[in-house]
Amino acid sequence: MNIPNSLTLLRILLVPVFIGFMTYGVYGVALLVLLVAGLTDAIDGLLARRWNQQTRLGAVLDPLADKLLLTSGFITLSILHLIPSWLVILVVSRDVILLLGTAVAHVTGTPIDVTPTFWGKGTTALQLGYVLLVILLTWLDLGLSLLTPLLAATVGFTLTSGLHYVYRGYKCSSAAPPAS
Repeated sequence: MNIPNSLTLLRILLVPVFIGFMTYGVYGVALLVLLVAGLTDAIDGLLARRWNQQTRLGAVLDPLADKLLLTSGFITLSILHLIPSWLVILVVSRDVILLLGTAVAHVTGTPIDVTPTFWGKGTTALQLGYVLLVILLTWLDLGLSLLTPLLAATVGFTLTSGLHYVYRGYKCSSAAPPAS
């Protein structure tokens, strides 16, 4: 296993550590774990490209690690009553719908474009920023109402990116020739 994939695996292994610190209210350490995980995300991709070590395993593990970390963050924050449960339902539903659409396309042999878009990247950045800031403000014992504009932007991007990806998938499926 190369170094970029090892860093991605480390990010996956940090998920239960992050959840543990959050569950026990050790928000400062949980925030540090999340920041380290984010750093490994930046470094693994950079190294994989620079050292020409991009692999199929890395292409699968990297987005999986990102989703595990973000989803666990949203679910944990909701369980701790730090964010609304409807937000978790929105975030997880979007990801499940996109995953199911990708699976259906794969099973039916329909070629689809899964490259990230502006909306997808923006959604990831806003979701990560929201989770980080909820933890930071909770740790500093500051009010979460400061995050209302960020919450609105996160919801808007999550909805828009979900609809955008569904539309792209629909266009690909309607343009594809029927399976023989």
